[in-house]
Amino acid sequence: MELSAGIKASLAGRYATALFDLASEAGTVTAVESDLEKLDSALGESAELRALIQNPEVSRSQLGKVMGGLSDHLGLSDLTGNFLGVLAENRRVADLPAMIRAFSSIAAAQRGEVNAEVASAHPLTDTQLTELEGKLRAREGRTIKLKSRVDPALLGGLVVTIGSKRIDNSIRTRLNSLSQAMKSA
Repeated sequence: MELSAGIKASLAGRYATALFDLASEAGTVTAVESDLEKLDSALGESAELRALIQNPEVSRSQLGKVMGGLSDHLGLSDLTGNFLGVLAENRRVADLPAMIRAFSSIAAAQRGEVNAEVASAHPLTDTQLTELEGKLRAREGRTIKLKSRVDPALLGGLVVTIGSKRIDNSIRTRLNSLSQAMKSA
């Protein structure tokens, strides 16, 4: 399993590694990964939830109740629910987004995949995503797990992030480069 030392050494990485090891022993890596994707979506959709997990004034017991309720509401597995309880007890829920990313990277590395994110000004069709995934697979020589998001500020084009590499082919970047070139001329 090829993981960067940064993931292994970080707080989020240590928690994610522990969760991955437990999920591997139980044979539930896929279920836990699905649970974490649900949590990531919930955090992305709810500014109130993001604010709550960052709030230091919320007690451990209150946070534990919220995480338990969230786990029940989302239908998460027992292992993921217990993990959220441990995070609440240790006051580490604020680090949950980083733990989700780290777990995803660990699971992808275990499967021989690499995670990639594509940002576009407009939603991409399934055909476009499949074509892009094929080109990235040919470039990287590994299976690509592609996540897409819409960023209207790009104006057009794509920004693809694969691990620590970024391919920025957006109109916004081209316009900024042109503007800088015109200023220095």
